[in-house]
Amino acid sequence: MYNRFGQFIDGKWQQAEKKETYDVINPATEEVIGKASKASAIDVDKALKSAEKGFSVWKKFSPWDRAIIIRKIADLMRKKNKELANWMTLETGKTITEALAEVNGSADIFEWNAEETKRIYGQTVQSRFENTRVIINYEPVGVVAALSPWNFPLVLASRKISTALAAGCSVICKPDVITPGTVMELVDIISQCGVPPGVVNLLSGDPPSIASQLISSDIVKKISLTGSTRVGKIILKQAAEKIQRVTMELSGHAPFIVHADANVEKAADMAIAAKYRNNGQVCISPSRFYIHESKKEQFTKKFVDKTLKLKIGNGMDKDVQLGPITTKKRLEEIEKLVEITKREGAKVLCGGKRPSGFNKGYFYEPTVFDNVKDNFTIMTEEPFGPLTPILTFKNFDEVIKKANNQVAGLAAYVCTASIELANKTSEQLETGMVAVNTPFISNAETPFGGIKQSGYGREGGSVGIKDYLNIKYTHLGLLG
Repeated sequence: MYNRFGQFIDGKWQQAEKKETYDVINPATEEVIGKASKASAIDVDKALKSAEKGFSVWKKFSPWDRAIIIRKIADLMRKKNKELANWMTLETGKTITEALAEVNGSADIFEWNAEETKRIYGQTVQSRFENTRVIINYEPVGVVAALSPWNFPLVLASRKISTALAAGCSVICKPDVITPGTVMELVDIISQCGVPPGVVNLLSGDPPSIASQLISSDIVKKISLTGSTRVGKIILKQAAEKIQRVTMELSGHAPFIVHADANVEKAADMAIAAKYRNNGQVCISPSRFYIHESKKEQFTKKFVDKTLKLKIGNGMDKDVQLGPITTKKRLEEIEKLVEITKREGAKVLCGGKRPSGFNKGYFYEPTVFDNVKDNFTIMTEEPFGPLTPILTFKNFDEVIKKANNQVAGLAAYVCTASIELANKTSEQLETGMVAVNTPFISNAETPFGGIKQSGYGREGGSVGIKDYLNIKYTHLGLLG
């Protein structure tokens, strides 16, 4: 399946210099989808030179010309939504319904940035001197290294690539080895829409070695990473050597708060939608559930009942609601965390094992825990899977303290009927994003990112493009 792709350098697909490949696995069947091209150091060097050349061309395009091309990409993505979704379901295991939604969301991101490129506003400041003017402009930062993970391969690559293009930067995208085909299909679409050679490049292969070589290059001026906090710290140390611009969107451990006045039925529906998107393999997935003691029994029953009704299976089947865990390694980590949580004293209300009836595939039942305490491992270690620990709280101050007692600060969810309580909770939560009475956080028009050890910088919204721009201040004397 990967034969028509390879490495995308200087505007064309080509084999890796050493012609090496690696296997890509379908998590629903454990079968090899195909062999993807594996880049060597020579390929990385070629991509760097290609991106440097591409930047010298692309930065001269007017914002309006860039916008036309970026909008074409969005339109073609929508036309090829089935091809993109099929790649995604084969590689990640997520349901075809979720994959199609991700394609549409990714196209929205390109459309948003097609418009943002025309709205890179400079500024004039009144000078204190009669014969000078103060002018502030934004200029593209240069070549961007876009390091993208596997859980949302299209959305996350789209954020980085489209924003770089909108700002006037060139980009080298490195997809994860788990999901190369999805991003290759995207880059192939981009290549058909008038982007000059060298402006967008793709390197497929070993993530640490490719990332290290990109970061160590003087050509790369900015790094955009979505990944774990552990990987983020490694890359930050490398980037510090070059004083490179960095955007970090890292791990989360989101609290889900149900206040005493909340509608429990709606809260349970919201929890199901937020928790089981992509089988919980989401950095913003709610993973610490704090339910007011007066609503705990009612909420837990409804949530467990709804969880038990979810259909598990191959994501290609249209009526399936939960696909497999994406990798064997992740499945084994989830199993280990379940056993630790049980050993620490939690009660399994549902799930806790691989489902029966599957001879192949990395499937795992969605699991809900009761009798969980704040010092359990699952309360500090991000589950990154369909695991739900349920705890209670008595009052506002208690739940805020519990919710904020975490090194991560990416997202949080709140259920309440009170506007006052909604605002008060949102204001005191130490996270970059808060969803109140809705399971949805990520949209093209909103800034995505966290605080504390969940990273810094934002992708999306009107502020996202600023991280791909340098500020230039000119003090202009009028008298020669």
